[in-house]
Amino acid sequence: MKYQNNATKIRRALLIKIAQAFYAGKLVELIDKIPVEMFPKRNTKLLRCCVYKERAIIKHRIMSILGFKIEEDDEIIPLSEFAHRALNRDNQVFSDEILNVLDVACSGCVKSRYLITNACQGCMARPCTLNCPKNAISMVNNQAVIDYDLCINCGKCVQVCPYHAIIRIPVPCEEVCPVGAISKDESGKAVINFATCVSCGQCMDACPFGAVVERSQFIDILKILQSNELVVAMLAPAIAGDQFKGNLKQIATAVKALGFARVFEVAGGADITAQHEIEEFSERMHKGDVMMTSSCCPAYTEMVKKHIPELQKFVSAAATPMHYTAEIVKKLNPEAITIFIGPCIAKRKEALSDPYVDYVLTFEELEALFGAKGIDVANCVESELENHPSDEARGFGTTCGVTEAVLKKANHDVAIRTEFIDGLTKQTVKQLKSYLKQPGQFNFLEVMGCNGGCIGGPCAIGKVQQAKQAIRKISKKQEYTQLK
Repeated sequence: MKYQNNATKIRRALLIKIAQAFYAGKLVELIDKIPVEMFPKRNTKLLRCCVYKERAIIKHRIMSILGFKIEEDDEIIPLSEFAHRALNRDNQVFSDEILNVLDVACSGCVKSRYLITNACQGCMARPCTLNCPKNAISMVNNQAVIDYDLCINCGKCVQVCPYHAIIRIPVPCEEVCPVGAISKDESGKAVINFATCVSCGQCMDACPFGAVVERSQFIDILKILQSNELVVAMLAPAIAGDQFKGNLKQIATAVKALGFARVFEVAGGADITAQHEIEEFSERMHKGDVMMTSSCCPAYTEMVKKHIPELQKFVSAAATPMHYTAEIVKKLNPEAITIFIGPCIAKRKEALSDPYVDYVLTFEELEALFGAKGIDVANCVESELENHPSDEARGFGTTCGVTEAVLKKANHDVAIRTEFIDGLTKQTVKQLKSYLKQPGQFNFLEVMGCNGGCIGGPCAIGKVQQAKQAIRKISKKQEYTQLK
């Protein structure tokens, strides 16, 4: 994972507990006890004000894992009832609302603002007062003070203070959302506008209180794995990035031990995506188009549809590696149940409209299944995967991996000048818009929704730098910078 934090630890611990209860055949009987097990006594070391609030938050976390919206809780319905419903539903039907905000967990952060710390020296130069465009800073008892009724959050005071005595206090979830889809309601709690949300999951990663969680298909997948169905795992290319201790063939064995009949590398689909993209690129350039962008990141393509529709005509028509892999599986056996396994939340949204993809399981959830079953990937024997992708296709999970694969397949009839976006942020969204005003600087643009690529996804469990190195060894990928 990107760094250790209690929110992540609790999320993963709950996944394991729920999987263990399911495997024991006692999910309904045991699930109401889990919040008490997590916070057993009033004098337990707490993260919040009281044990009862901790347990209420755990209940809502579990509801999300079971696939429910938080709005479905009326505080009277026990978890056992939600577990019963999850076990007896035919299929988990998602709407666009992939994420849940746990109202009880949200701290209601104060509005993003600047704060003058006690490092202020009350200096004679006083550049903070002289450079404030609204005269919002004055000196009181030889200390700088901000009048928040006048402050416009321009940050000029931070830039000029010689002692770095002024800091910016952000609202983490709002800060990382690249499209401004998360804000506060009248009570000061976070809310997500799903009409503008692109399901990138960055808010989930960023919230220090773990108040943003994803709605899962965990129980539905567990049920299917215990059925007589032919269940096929499709492993995202990012899995080669040191997500689990063990090589790809050992991971394949571990996955089969969970009940999957066959295991495919989605990198095989990446080969198809790259081939389609280079063919389309060549055709576009010969027609006189100024550029083409990649299309494999669902957070990016969703962002284009909702926020920069004028960019849509430049987005490749190639489907994602997940789609092509699932299509291959369904053609081999139309009755197969396809489950994509990766680090991405936006893939849940993509799968809703893909007729070939039945379910999405995250790396975190897969890790929990291994833990609940006592499977040590590093000690598994090796077994073969169903397909054999190219080395460069296995690099799709890292920034510039798509570019590398496209360049490898290029026929060089058109010169390729590349550029890339390494993660969607407010700044890179502005950058994308600027490309429309000044086209021609490059003709192939790769866009990754997460910093570092898919290996930096919200549900990745490996460290980004280590994951890059591991994939580079497999894909023989070079370190890329912007190629003009």
